[in-house]
Parts: sequence; C-alpha cells; structure tokens
Amino acid sequence: MEVGKPKYVIMKRLFSTCLWLSLGVSAMAQGWPANYNGVMLQGFFWDSFDESQWTRLTKQADDFSGYFDLVWVPQSGKCLNSSSMGYDPYYYFNQNSSFGTADELKTMISTFKQKNILTIADVVINHRNTTGWFTFPAETWNRQTYQMLPTDIVANDDNGAAKTEADKEGVTLSANNDEGEGWPGMRDLDHKSQNVQNIIKAYENFLVNEMGYAGFRYDMVKGFSGSHVGDYNEAAGVNYSVGEYWDNNSKIKRWIDATGKRSAAFDFQFHYAVTNAINTSNWGSLSNASPLIKESNYKRYAVTFVENHDLEQRTGTSPDPIKRDTLAANAYLLAMPGTPCVFLKHYLAYPDEIKAMIDARKAAGITNQSNFGDFRTNTSYYGVITTGTNAQLLAIVGNTALMGEPSSSYTKILSGYHYAYYLSKSAETAFIDKPSGTYSKAFNTTLTAVSNNADAKIAYTTDGTEPSATNGTQVASGTTVSISSDCTLKAVLIAGGAAKGSVITRHYIFSHFTPKPIYVYVNADDAGSAWSNWKDGIYYWTWGGDGTHAPKSGKWPGDKVAATETADNKQWAVQSYTLSSEADAVSFVFNMGSSATQTENKTGVNKTTYLLINNTTDDSGHNTISTVATGIKGITNVEKSTDDKWYTLNGQRIERPTQRGIYIHNGKKLIIH
Repeated sequence: MEVGKPKYVIMKRLFSTCLWLSLGVSAMAQGWPANYNGVMLQGFFWDSFDESQWTRLTKQADDFSGYFDLVWVPQSGKCLNSSSMGYDPYYYFNQNSSFGTADELKTMISTFKQKNILTIADVVINHRNTTGWFTFPAETWNRQTYQMLPTDIVANDDNGAAKTEADKEGVTLSANNDEGEGWPGMRDLDHKSQNVQNIIKAYENFLVNEMGYAGFRYDMVKGFSGSHVGDYNEAAGVNYSVGEYWDNNSKIKRWIDATGKRSAAFDFQFHYAVTNAINTSNWGSLSNASPLIKESNYKRYAVTFVENHDLEQRTGTSPDPIKRDTLAANAYLLAMPGTPCVFLKHYLAYPDEIKAMIDARKAAGITNQSNFGDFRTNTSYYGVITTGTNAQLLAIVGNTALMGEPSSSYTKILSGYHYAYYLSKSAETAFIDKPSGTYSKAFNTTLTAVSNNADAKIAYTTDGTEPSATNGTQVASGTTVSISSDCTLKAVLIAGGAAKGSVITRHYIFSHFTPKPIYVYVNADDAGSAWSNWKDGIYYWTWGGDGTHAPKSGKWPGDKVAATETADNKQWAVQSYTLSSEADAVSFVFNMGSSATQTENKTGVNKTTYLLINNTTDDSGHNTISTVATGIKGITNVEKSTDDKWYTLNGQRIERPTQRGIYIHNGKKLIIH
C-alpha cells in the first residue's frame, strides 16, 4: 500500500435521516437455515484470475446445477491494484474487479439463480485500503454519496503508526480503539462509527438488491465485534452468512452467539482434524476429533471445509497432505453434517468423483443438522454413519480394504482411492454412479439397486421417458450402461414387480468443441524508453487455461518473440496458441527479460487479440495493456507461394509476395514469413 503524505481534503456531505426508509424494511436474518441440505463451492483459490473469471464461472452453471446450491466468489469490488484477490478493498459500489466487469458479474449471478444456485459475496469490512494514509473514495449509489473519513479509523490502527502519521498531517482518528485484532498496512475500520455502519449497510443492501447476491462470507471477523455482523445481516435480510473466525470451537461459539446467531462460521477444527488424520496416517483420529459439528446446538451454523485459499499449501517441498488424499478428504466432508464447502481446486481436479459424492449425500438426505456416529475405527481406516432424512450413509476413509465389507444392511454405491460409500438398504432406491455433466469421451456408468429385496432390479431409459415396471430396460443390480452421446439417463428401482422410490435422473452432454488456434499480437511502440528494443524480442510469459499454455522455455521470462508482422502501420510480435475447450484461455505477462520492465496481467484471452503496451502503469509499477481492434482476422501461417493471385491489404493485386507481411490469397488473409 502507498504510504505517502498527501494533503487530506475532507469532503462535506449529508447523511439522509430517512436512509433506511429508502432501503426498505428487511426480513429478519436467520444466520443459516435449519436442516439445510445444500452444498457450497468456494469458487476461487489464490491467484485464480483465470479460473474465477465471471464469464468462465457462468459457463459452468449447467455443470454446477443440481450439485452446488451456493457458490462463494471472490470479493468483487474494484481494488487499487489491477490484479487483486480482493482482500485490499478500495471501492464498494464499483464492481469492476480483476474477475470481470459489474455487468458480467450480474450475468453470472442471474444465470446461477436460474439454475437454482445462489451466490455468496466475500465481504471484507474489517479493513479498507486508502490513497495515502487516510483518503477513502467518495462513491454514489441510489442518489446518496458515501465516504469514510479519518474519524472512521480506529485510534490504535497499525499499532499506533496511523496515529503518528495522523499527527503529522493534522488528521483526527476515531476515539475508539480496535475491537479485535488489527490488520497491518490498511486502515482498520471503527464499527462503532455511525458513518461506517451506514456505509456498510448501504453496501450490503447494494450487493443484495443491485447485484443479486444471496448472502455474505465475512473476512477476518476476529477484527471487530460479532454484534455488528448480526446488525448488518439484519439490515440486509440475508439467510446465508458465514464468518471467518479462525480459532478454536469455544471462541467460534462465542462469536456466533455475539451475532445473535444471525451468522454461521467456518468449522476450522474440521479442517485440522482431516489434515491431522492424513498427515499422521491415523484415520481413526477422526473419531476423537472435536469439530464444531459435534456441538449439537451449533452444527446448524457450521460450514465445514477441508481446504481453502488461505490454508492450501502453495510453497515448500513437503507433500501437501490434502493433495495426496483429496478424494478421501472430500468423501469425509460430504458425508458429514454441517454445510460442506468444496474447494474449487479440488472440484477442478476431481469433478465427477465429487459430484457423485454429492449425489450420494442427497440420496441419503443429509442436512446440516443430521446425526452421526462411529461405525468402525482403526489407525488404518475410519467408518462413520450419518443418518439423513431418507437413509443412512456409511462413509469409510483410509485403507478401506482392511475394514472389509460392512453388515448386510448396506450396499456399496461408490468407491475410489481411500474411500467408499454405502447406503442403507432401507433407502429403497436406484443409484447411478456417474453424475450429470459434460464429458469428452464415452464412459460406462453402473446402476445399483439399494433395497432389502435381494431380487430387486433396475429399470432404465436413455430417451428421457420415465422408466417403470412396464417401460424401459430391466437389468440386475451392478449392470454397467455405456454412454457415448448426449442423453438423459433415468433409472428406478423395481422390487416385487413394481417401481419403488423416486426416478433418478442424469443428464449427459458430450463436448463438441473443436480445438482452435488463436493469435496474440503485441506492440510496445508507445510503452516508453525501457521498451525501446522490443522489436528485437519481447517475452511472452504465459499460464492458465487447461494447463498446456506454459512457455516453451519452461521458465521466466518466457518465450522471446520478435516483431515480424505489419498491420495497421504497426509492427507486431505474434504467437499462436491452441484452445482445447470453450472454457480454455491463456493469460499473459509481457516483459523485456526482467521483472523491472513488465506489464500488468492480461488474463482470460480466448480469441485472436491485438494488444498495445502503454506508457502508463498500475499501482505495482507495471505497464498497462490496451486491447485494440484491427481489420485482420482468420490469419493462417504459410510459406511463400508462386500463385500470382495475391493482393495487399489495400486491395492492390501483385504478382506474388516478395516481402514479409500480411496478404490476401484465395479469399484468406495469410502471413508470409
């Protein structure tokens, strides 16, 4: 953060005494619904600027639908840094962020809502970024101007450093000290201030009613009193709120109580229990663990998780325990009460397996308040039975082979590395082990009859019609069905000659995307003296997408590309990339061989693009990039030809190209090397 000493100008404004009359009367917040059976997805990880683009998440709405009921997305307000995960908030009402525009965000939220998916906003209100030490932006929404003042900053901010600077500048801070832990480098807000309260309530009202968010995830709630979270939620009328109170159960429970039970909290002890079991290879330790979900009066308010953006291991040489046993960790997570929050990295690595686990969870009818108990425990494995509204789900994690098969009261429906799922036969249902979704190649799915009737069969259809005792194909339990094209697979249990239970449906779509090349053109004529030699070679540092776009060099500064093509009276460096799917994209940093001369990040490039490097810089001192339009599209690389039907871009016919450049030949634009 910039720590300069600008002259602070206090902007006078009036607060409307009838502000909250204009916002309307909100419904009473309930913190988290009782007996909730939903599953949440954390839709980002650290530096997920490609994977969490609003446009990219929007395209995954169909795949999320029916599996994730809530998606928690990054803090969406604009920050001072051009590439920010949002934890250095600057603007509240400007929602053009590193993840896309405000309109793209609205489209994503509305698309999710159409698919019965609600979106959770990341709300960072413990601290706020400033220009200089004390200048907050003035923002206008709904004909009201909002601006925080130096008096909205706690008196002991940054362990007194802010007070020292304030005395130098003649600025007055709040008389109140911080209510909790401080956040160094940014201004900690005084939530006792009426101005702060009014602005945050307006901000959250904006998030709900203007942007379409359904609830909030509060960052660093240890920094201020939980009572404020309760008040903010009450004003916004949200039913979904979860706080990041990173501590032990007793302190988390006190914080939930402080909110008036108008917020849930992340179950950090759940994470540590899973990590410890994997690290020590002692799966039986899960039996003795004490996560928040063991507290009968609080499991409703427990949002469980096994990994998040803060806790994932991003550096170091030791094996990441969660990465080593991602499937087992998620199998345990999705079999337990509380509201499970799946980490995006885990979902991207194992989408089919995780969605199948969610199918099993929902087949059993597990909610955030379901009861659970040990089945069998050993150092090598752990078995837990969770009782849902429909059936019991028995989950085994660890070395499942050592445990052997459970009693005849259960039927195995899923298994994989270090995990197995069983449904109690009282479920009386069919189960399909391949979840709905988009697939790239043919696969087999197994149909399982879960029934106390040993002779139970499965009737299934692939044409969308309802299977029954008289319609569809009847097969024995354990039969595999081959799927090789788009279809709707439906199955129902047949026992005693009649259909029993609900019809189970899976929608399968096959990707018909044809890999396509894109070209990325770069010009740095106007980038300043540090870029003066760019035509001799500019470096493309690349990443993202499907993981195939790393530079050929394999190391910084990337691939050196000389300016070889001319278009619109400019020379361009050009590099080609192949996209393998609709969601594929490439991200770039251009540089001159050193970190001292580089651009801001250009993320999510998924089409032929022309980029100009500017002589302006972002807050990190990196040159900004502009996208420009040219008349050149559909370019193909060829060698020189002897064909005489060639034209310049101005339409002049020539015998054949004698110079490098771009020409028209047989109706196509071609690059001549």
